Amino acid sequence: MIKAIFYKKSDGTYKGFSVKGHAEFDNSGKDIVCAAVSALAINTINSIDSLTDNKFELKEGKSGLLEFKFTSKSDEKGQLLLKSLALGITEIQKEYSEKYLQVYFKEV
Repeated sequence: MIKAIFYKKSDGTYKGFSVKGHAEFDNSGKDIVCAAVSALAINTINSIDSLTDNKFELKEGKSGLLEFKFTSKSDEKGQLLLKSLALGITEIQKEYSEKYLQVYFKEV
C-alpha cells in the first residue's frame, strides 16, 4: 500500500508531502495505481522546479519513498501545484480504495 502524507501549516498552506510504499494493485510494471501516484508526484516536483522560484529539498529512498518540503515560504504557484497533487492523489484513492492508497493531511 502507498501512504501519502501532505504537510500543512496551521494557516492551511502546504509545507510539503511524502509518499512511501507500493500499491500492489498488480505486478511490478503493470501497477497502474503506483504509476499514477508516481507520475503525479514527479510531475508536481518538476513543475515546481521549472515553473516557479520556490526553493525545496527532495529526498528519495527505499520502498518508493519520496519526500518533498519547501525550504522557504512558497508562492501561489507552488501552493496551487501541491493542491493539485493532493486532489489527484485523493481522487485515485477514491477510485481504487484505501487498500492500495491511503492519504493523510498532517499539521506541522
